[in-house]
Amino acid sequence: MLGGMSWESTALYYRTANELVRERLGGLASADLLVRSLDFLEVRRLQVEDRWDEAADLLLREAKGLEAGGADLVLLCTNYMHKVAPALEAGLGVPFLHIADVVARAAREAGAQRVGLTGVGATMSEPFYAERLARSGLEVLVPGVADRDVLDRAVFDELCRGVLSPGTRTVLRAVLGRLVDDGAQAVVLGCTELELLLQPEDCAVPLLPSARLHVEAAVAAALG
Repeated sequence: MLGGMSWESTALYYRTANELVRERLGGLASADLLVRSLDFLEVRRLQVEDRWDEAADLLLREAKGLEAGGADLVLLCTNYMHKVAPALEAGLGVPFLHIADVVARAAREAGAQRVGLTGVGATMSEPFYAERLARSGLEVLVPGVADRDVLDRAVFDELCRGVLSPGTRTVLRAVLGRLVDDGAQAVVLGCTELELLLQPEDCAVPLLPSARLHVEAAVAAALG
């Protein structure tokens, strides 16, 4: 697991992986895994300053460290940083499990053809994530500009800092509702921190929790 972006959601990855392994194997069984948690301040600076080549180099170097440590599969525990996923897919000698591929499969299994995409601003407005979903035949809807700003602020100003506000949950429910009104048959929680606040009952159509789905796919691949 390559995480720390933010550590709030990486903790969710770690706990979920261990819970799923215990459910499968029972007793004292837990996940045999490696976790590399980066300083999110450094990564965020690269994002804000648009230094994506450096970001790709950083993540590939750290992912190779996991590979050298014995990892058979690499997870990048963040949606936004999948912007540099092609560098990891090309540079690693072990499988890289792309989070959007996992989400797309879950959408199809839910019977959804048209999905709403939430996340930080860039995940919604740039093509790297939506185009990956579209490869699977999905139609992708994104919130309007104002709602994208609301989501972005909720993630960076609150959720990445451990702030879980009932008021923000109410506001985000309304964002989800507008996506449903626009025709979304399922909604992707395309930021791992959103799962810390939003629950299935917050949306009238299926929510697709990217972090949970990512971990489930990894555990299934590891245990067969």
